[in-house]
Amino acid sequence: MKLRLNGVARAAAITAALLAVGQTSWAGEAEAKKWIDSEFQPSTLSKEKQADEMKWFIEAAKKLQAKGVKEISVVSETITTHEYESKTLAKAFEEITGIKVKHDLIQEGDVVEKLQTSMQSGKSIYDGWISDSDLIGTHYRYGKIMNLTDYMTGAGKEFTNPGIDIEDFIGRSFTTAPDKKMYQLPDQQFANLYWFRADLFARKDLKDKFKAKYGYDLGVPLNWSAYEDIAEFFTNDVKTIDGKPIYGHMDYGKKDPSLGWRFTDAWLSMAGTADVGIPNGLPVDEWGIRVADDKCTPVGASVSRGGATNSPAAVYALTKYVDWMKKYAPKEATGMTFGESGPVPAQGQIAQQIFWYTAFTADMVKPGLPVVNADGTPKWRMAPGPNGPYWKQGMQNGYQDVGSWTFFKGHDANRTAAAWLYAQFVTSKTVSAKKSVVGLTFIRDSDIRHDYFTKNAAKYGGLIEFYRSPARVAWTPTGNNVPDYPKLAQLWWKNVAVAVTGEKTPQAAMDNLAEEMDQVMGRLQRAGMAQCAPKLNAKGDPNKWLSDKGAPWKKLANEKPKGETIDYEKLLGAWKEGRVR
Repeated sequence: MKLRLNGVARAAAITAALLAVGQTSWAGEAEAKKWIDSEFQPSTLSKEKQADEMKWFIEAAKKLQAKGVKEISVVSETITTHEYESKTLAKAFEEITGIKVKHDLIQEGDVVEKLQTSMQSGKSIYDGWISDSDLIGTHYRYGKIMNLTDYMTGAGKEFTNPGIDIEDFIGRSFTTAPDKKMYQLPDQQFANLYWFRADLFARKDLKDKFKAKYGYDLGVPLNWSAYEDIAEFFTNDVKTIDGKPIYGHMDYGKKDPSLGWRFTDAWLSMAGTADVGIPNGLPVDEWGIRVADDKCTPVGASVSRGGATNSPAAVYALTKYVDWMKKYAPKEATGMTFGESGPVPAQGQIAQQIFWYTAFTADMVKPGLPVVNADGTPKWRMAPGPNGPYWKQGMQNGYQDVGSWTFFKGHDANRTAAAWLYAQFVTSKTVSAKKSVVGLTFIRDSDIRHDYFTKNAAKYGGLIEFYRSPARVAWTPTGNNVPDYPKLAQLWWKNVAVAVTGEKTPQAAMDNLAEEMDQVMGRLQRAGMAQCAPKLNAKGDPNKWLSDKGAPWKKLANEKPKGETIDYEKLLGAWKEGRVR
């Protein structure tokens, strides 16, 4: 008689059967097989290869347990991917390797604050951190964070998975400093793209009405002029859909640290503030910070020092942000934070959003939502964000968040090795494809191309097509020009907020921001850094720097050229050919 066995019993029975016929087994095999069979599918590895990889983790963990490591603590921000790690993968790691993981989930701002405290004190609060690669310039300059390139071939060699396959990580260039060393290991990443209601854009009555008014087709906007026309059209011409108000734009504007992300996450580069260059503009980047000819030494943010933070393109970017939110978004938007505004498009009353994170994808495809069809496919699609009038070919297109494993130098070597082991486990090929299914925050090229995502691509509104396209490299995190992310990032939200409230004009707000950034960099210059410390240019006539050859770009005579759009299917074709659009 055949009995139905649960996962644990089945794995135990397999182990017993192997021993009965004289084959060797290894400690932890039963636990590994249970997880491989029940949770770690799909995977780009066969079950046999998964078992081999888990055996390596078990053997490596044994060495650390022999040195007294029984438990470690790590931290990350609270998003779906990290919740899965904390609640599921940490448990799997403990059952398979015997090392317990306390994986804390806190807000992103708190992660940065605690990281900064640890850097200042020289004592790490955690054994391992998942922090944004936006801090790469900080880590490189202060010399407090471990260089993983050397660690993997040196002190950490025996604890580095032979199957780690660094080349498979799509975000590795973003965690690499000017010295060509990798300081962080990508754990999850998501992009800032354009989001729109494809079902509404496809309606003939709306298409006809839009073309009659604007003279071109309703479609995915290629420039900010078209985005503005579409926002105006849905808010003030269409007005309602199915008896409910429809808005042509969504954003958030509350005076809150998350308001800073709205800007440092490449809003200025989308307008065209920076210089040409991927992953970030050089010599002037998307924050408006100029570096010297060595491509490493920051020399200023103000136009008077050669920077672009208060340049015409930057002021234009802030002006449009404020105007669009007040004219075309729900009135509640100005009082919302990032977290509060995120779920709003799923409620069905937003026609498009220029600044939308793909991390929301998992929560936008749930059955029963107003933006999901009865068959489970989304009514919406994602596309590259449109470009502002200052933008030029070869510039960064938008932002990509890369939450990455980060480890302190000088921390207990055995606990660091154990945390490094856990970091590799949650990014390993054994588990990464399933983690991608759960959180849709891809880190491995092999996972993106897995047959599972080919079969289910229609469920994700263009996410799979975007990540399979080489065009994705134009969406990049904060780069190496930013010398101290924690200190400089906090300046943004306070200055942007006074433009939202009307206390200051966009020009005055950006002038103050640029001046404060220069002041901070001046203090960093005096304090000294391990390498590439700021060395500010002397203030001069801003007109000396404004140019039509490079950033800071001089003011355009016409900041609203004719709107341009593209059909979404043509856009998908461009992605498949490796073009942005």
